[in-house]
Amino acid sequence: MEFLHSKKLSGPDKGASTQEHIDVDEVKDGAIILKNGALRAVLLVSSVNFDLKSSEEQEIIIGQYQNFLNSLDFPLQILVASRKMNITPYLEYLEGMEKKQTNEILRFQTAEYRNFIKSLVDISNIMSKSFYVIVPFSPIESQEGGFFQKMNALFSPKQGILRKREWFETYKNQLWQRVDYVMNALGGTGVRVTQLKTDELIELLYNSYNPSTFTNAIIRNVDKIELK
Repeated sequence: MEFLHSKKLSGPDKGASTQEHIDVDEVKDGAIILKNGALRAVLLVSSVNFDLKSSEEQEIIIGQYQNFLNSLDFPLQILVASRKMNITPYLEYLEGMEKKQTNEILRFQTAEYRNFIKSLVDISNIMSKSFYVIVPFSPIESQEGGFFQKMNALFSPKQGILRKREWFETYKNQLWQRVDYVMNALGGTGVRVTQLKTDELIELLYNSYNPSTFTNAIIRNVDKIELK
């Protein structure tokens, strides 16, 4: 199974272009297309506070998750991303509330609370975790080239483009079937699941390949999404 990173990143060829080391070809219609023609969908999954559940609830969650794993006939990639928490929007919100306060005591308490939160984050390494499930679908391929590249070689450029679109729609529909199954099955464990759209996938990939250029950006608030 191909992952969303390349083993070639640690290879000896340091003079090659960075793009040559990335297995992602493009992001289209909510799917990641790898260079070998394989497709990937990414699901954002909420967490569950397992320790706060009763013993009966814990057994139900474990049983549902076990049934989910046993029912799979295709591989999955589970990704946990840890990032330093970005509380800048929250601090800006508190600053706005502070300015709106007409009561001096409440204004002072709001300012003290804002300073406390800021100092707490400055001295502590508070991390946030995001949970993703990557659902794959791979067409038939050989070691000499990806499926789409081989199809293009059989037709004229124009026919190759039309054929590539046709195969993409076919494989995307089969990928969506897997996505629907995974979302419904995971929903039975009590977590919330949503599929990332094209712009969210691009943001996720950019942040993954450029971890030093950003602080944690929330792609979507999974606590507010509808369970599917």
